[in-house]
Amino acid sequence: MESAASLHAIERVVLLLLVMVAAFAVMAHRLKVPYPIVLVLAGLVLSFVPHMPRIPLNPNLVFVIFLPPLLYAAAWAVSWRDFRRNLVIIGLLAVGLVGFTVWGVAEFSDRFITALDWKSGFLLGAVLSTTDAIAAASVAKSLGLPRQIVDILEGESLLNDATGLLALEIGLGLLARGDLPTLEAGLARLIYLIVGGVGIGLLIGVIVTIFERYIDNGPVELVISLIIPYAAYLAGEEAKASGVLAVVASGLFLSRQSAKIFSPSVRIQIWSGWESITFMFNGIVFLLIGLQIPYVLTGIHGEYGVATLVFYGVIFSLMLLALRMVWVIPAVKVANFVARWRGHKEQISARETFVIGWTGMRGVIALAAAVSIPEVVNGAPFAARNLIVFLTFTVILVTLVPQGLTLPSVIRALGLAGGDDFAPEERYARRLALQQALSFLEEGRRGKSEAFIHAYDDLIDRYEHRMANVAEDIEGEHSATKNEVYLELMQAARGAIQAERRTLIQLRDEGLISDNVMRKVERELDLEESRYLLSS
Repeated sequence: MESAASLHAIERVVLLLLVMVAAFAVMAHRLKVPYPIVLVLAGLVLSFVPHMPRIPLNPNLVFVIFLPPLLYAAAWAVSWRDFRRNLVIIGLLAVGLVGFTVWGVAEFSDRFITALDWKSGFLLGAVLSTTDAIAAASVAKSLGLPRQIVDILEGESLLNDATGLLALEIGLGLLARGDLPTLEAGLARLIYLIVGGVGIGLLIGVIVTIFERYIDNGPVELVISLIIPYAAYLAGEEAKASGVLAVVASGLFLSRQSAKIFSPSVRIQIWSGWESITFMFNGIVFLLIGLQIPYVLTGIHGEYGVATLVFYGVIFSLMLLALRMVWVIPAVKVANFVARWRGHKEQISARETFVIGWTGMRGVIALAAAVSIPEVVNGAPFAARNLIVFLTFTVILVTLVPQGLTLPSVIRALGLAGGDDFAPEERYARRLALQQALSFLEEGRRGKSEAFIHAYDDLIDRYEHRMANVAEDIEGEHSATKNEVYLELMQAARGAIQAERRTLIQLRDEGLISDNVMRKVERELDLEESRYLLSS
């Protein structure tokens, strides 16, 4: 009976979390505010509601359950070409900035925070060294921030979890043994983490690619895609390498292979399934951050005055922002120099550099890392643990909420909003693809009988209208007229589909067709309409 009661309690908690995620995500959409910010604030407010269930943040829950699929989905969405192009600045942020942050926080703590010595400051720096670019990227995408900046932020967040967790491992060892590893030992460990993690991830990706060629079942392949990040993470951790990098490597590799190994229907199902999974997991994670305030306050209660705690929280947040800005400026200069040396024209401007520096937001990985710090070290209570957890929570709130809310204004003030870096490249790709399709149809039309020629003419006419829509601007009115005709065609096609849909619903309601028949035809209409929505 006790186990049944505990299961019911877990069920109620999960149900409550999902309801709150859905409700506050709708509110965020209406307020036009990134949903991570609204969910954190909502969790913070709800944590003070009487009789609200207390939901502690278990670090294992974050690292083992939430982290692998979120990393995998983020890696899947990254462009390998752009990731490789920005690898210098990403590496300088994901590795160099992590080390600089750890050192800077340790030095600051030792000199200005009486409750923290250099070792405790090192541990705090390791906890705070990882950024969470989910909120920043969501704002950036909605405002049309240059794609290169979004790529840099996402690439940094993919890689700095691994280096941040290595720094945490070193910090915990420093507390237990009292000394830092040698430079050689530290580099050897970092190299093993990288090579081992990437190697395991790629191996899993290759194995999955081989088996995927023999499967063409959407639900089955969705389940397999959900198994992959957990398998990669656990294999990486079991090998004492980086589970994070194993997940990232497998995601990047399989994303590149997906165009070859998945059928169109499978890709649609997997993409839709993963959109729901990542939204749900991200929502729960950010909501849990806000709900942790009772535990944070309980741990720090009575040890420090309110004014002291507020001062510590604000000064640490400002220091982290300053450290990031100080590192980002020369890092961008180095990256631009390397880009020029390679012959690349794309350069990161001063305005874009400021945005990269401003988006150093912390998230659930930092809080989970802080909570994972043991309460007892070498048989004695670790007195600084509660302060580290409190400062981490405060930094998350300060960097996520004020910085996240001000980011749109910063982007607009710098004149970086509203661009579409993909437009010329997308138009070029569409034009060449359509040209090849038209050539294929023209070739196939030759020698066909009258009955087949009409079908070919119909297809050729559709492709020519699509070509008109992606044609580059040439002498104005004729091109504009062709585009207007194409848009009218799209609108008419969608209207015809909606007429079909209304007829299906009427037939179903009158009992003339079954729900199964309706759903089958409706799915075909949905896919067709989605194509017109993307084209218009």
